[in-house]
Amino acid sequence: MIDRDSPVTTDELHAYVDDMLPPDRRPAVEAWLATHPDDAAHVAQWRAQAEAIRAHYGAVAEEPTPDRFDLDRLAVGGRPWRAVALAGIAAALIGCVVGWLAHGASAGAPSAFEQFTAEALNAHKVYVVEVRHPIEVQAGEDHLLPWLSRRVGANLRAPNLESYSLKLMGGRLLPGLNGPAAMFMYETPAGERYTFYCSRSNTARTALRYNAAGDAAAVLWVEGDIGYVVSGPAERNRLLDIAQTAYQQMEARVPTRATENLPIARRGS
Repeated sequence: MIDRDSPVTTDELHAYVDDMLPPDRRPAVEAWLATHPDDAAHVAQWRAQAEAIRAHYGAVAEEPTPDRFDLDRLAVGGRPWRAVALAGIAAALIGCVVGWLAHGASAGAPSAFEQFTAEALNAHKVYVVEVRHPIEVQAGEDHLLPWLSRRVGANLRAPNLESYSLKLMGGRLLPGLNGPAAMFMYETPAGERYTFYCSRSNTARTALRYNAAGDAAAVLWVEGDIGYVVSGPAERNRLLDIAQTAYQQMEARVPTRATENLPIARRGS
């Protein structure tokens, strides 16, 4: 049985970010983060930093190793080149880490906008691939919206996206940067999934802003003290249109054209 009230260690938080936490411990950690905003903020920062590192160096990791660096072909005077090479690799890694930390110090920490978007997009990537438990509460259950609204502290609504062939599956509660977050999941008849993420935000009101991360992308906007993120496949125009529709429904506005009411930041951050 999982003790949801047991203290969560820093090592467990790092394992949670790295997706190495034992499955039977994950619910306890998520419950902990939902009620400990400081730890949730640290987790979001670590994830944003990890995304930045992958964005900068991910392509290099996929490159094939040149033949001249094949250790099985290297030998000088019978000296064990594997040991020498491993020592060199260790020194290079230390240099990379120091260089990255220096870069981070000069560039500054990720902005609140970047952290919020990264947190929503990471949650999207984690749960859209789930087969058995993509959501906690199904769409047909009456307590879905009251429960998530009460935990987030705002009157939430799940937008109707049927015009895009997106059916609401349900939702779940997640730890967020500034407290609990709600995430609603939608699915097309072909099985393509989108998510709608809502949580408290300390950023200023912003137009719809698009941000891609590999095959997935997110559109964020902030209204009042609530941030909203629509995430899905990186199809820019479709995702912006879906986000515009969701925005209009959150503001109880009558939809006009997909580019009216709120300016869209067409250039990514």
